[in-house]
Amino acid sequence: MIDISIEAKKVLETLNNAGYEAYVVGGAVRSAIMNLNFDDIDITTNALPCNVKELFSNYRTIDTGIKHGTVTVVIDDCNIEITTFRTENNYNDNRHPDVIEFTSSLAEDCARRDFTMNAIYFNPQKGLIDFYDGKTDIENKTIRCVGEPDKRFKEDALRILRAIRFSSLLGFNIEENTKRAIFKNCHLLKKIAPERVYIELQKILCGKNIKMVLLEYVDVFAVIIPPIKKMENFDQKNPHHIYDILTHTAIVIENVPSIPNLRLAALFHDMGKPDTFTLDQKGIGHFYGHASISLEYTKIILKKLKVSNYDYSIITKLVKYHDTEIKAEEKYVLHALNKHGQEFLRLLLLLKRADNKGQNTRDFDRTEEYDRVEHILNLIFEKQKAFSLKQLNINGNDIIKLGVKPSKITGEILNKLLNMVIEGKVSNSNEELVKCAREIINKTMF
Repeated sequence: MIDISIEAKKVLETLNNAGYEAYVVGGAVRSAIMNLNFDDIDITTNALPCNVKELFSNYRTIDTGIKHGTVTVVIDDCNIEITTFRTENNYNDNRHPDVIEFTSSLAEDCARRDFTMNAIYFNPQKGLIDFYDGKTDIENKTIRCVGEPDKRFKEDALRILRAIRFSSLLGFNIEENTKRAIFKNCHLLKKIAPERVYIELQKILCGKNIKMVLLEYVDVFAVIIPPIKKMENFDQKNPHHIYDILTHTAIVIENVPSIPNLRLAALFHDMGKPDTFTLDQKGIGHFYGHASISLEYTKIILKKLKVSNYDYSIITKLVKYHDTEIKAEEKYVLHALNKHGQEFLRLLLLLKRADNKGQNTRDFDRTEEYDRVEHILNLIFEKQKAFSLKQLNINGNDIIKLGVKPSKITGEILNKLLNMVIEGKVSNSNEELVKCAREIINKTMF
């Protein structure tokens, strides 16, 4: 028995009492079988959309996808999508069906679905209805297409990324026929809207099984991120590194928290290495300037994927500064805070820690160094040390009172004072800062 919400039960009962078939289907059933929590509940029925709207006329209904048979019913602030059994044909864009026809056959509705684990139906009275043995696949942690894999992926190429996403998130293996069809049809991903690709990419990267997925399906990722292919099996020939570039990258992604922007930065951070590889006279490999090339790749790919301005800003900045040293001394951490702010600096430290774990930690472990930086960072906030102009105990009005006319010079003086406070050359007291400001003015004759 699957425990579904009161609202979902009410929808099923209403449809059943009116003489229609109705079932919970898809992710909710899959999650319930796996003993995972679920929020969204999709219901499918042989009732036509007009029948559904009539039956639930006392509730708010939304024509979510009325042409495709989907009506959303709002019950006690709970949105439940109800879709009519349907068949689909002619996917000329390898994404959307050109022909949709409603059917009274549950088996025909099931035959159009993507994977067996998503093609299980549940009704409290009838229990599970499982045409393709999806429950067994769930128990065996296997992702398998419904019917012929090649046909499923040609119908909707986004299913390729969905399969990889489920493998990454759930730790499932992809069945061999399905896997072969993924590689055979992955070129079709070029036809998918970049916004949809980006959404799937974020979810894939945040999966617990991302290392295995990235290494196994690099040819698929290369369709949407071409430079990644050059990273595969690239021997770094450097004592700091015991992994090839792609394996190192996979380890870094795996070791940062499941924050999409952080994992995307981990994916891109060393992408420029193959282009900057040089060997010195001792046969040791170097990658001078790789961060700059990685940044250029990141910018091009993110623009292609049409990411938000916020995501673009955070990811590119993390890639740009991932290799920049932060010395474990208070003044250097203060300067870093002044330049980047606390939120970004903590993200950068997380990336640096993960980058370290993907290297030769037996001989070059930097964990203690990053621990010291983080300890200093925490002390700065505990002691309320100043690292920004707004924290200085002097402002523009104080400078003006010293005879400086309002201009950019005011800001220059304040920045000099802040730098002196950070360097420990003067205390952050108004009296000391005013005295110091007067000396600066007198020396520079503002």
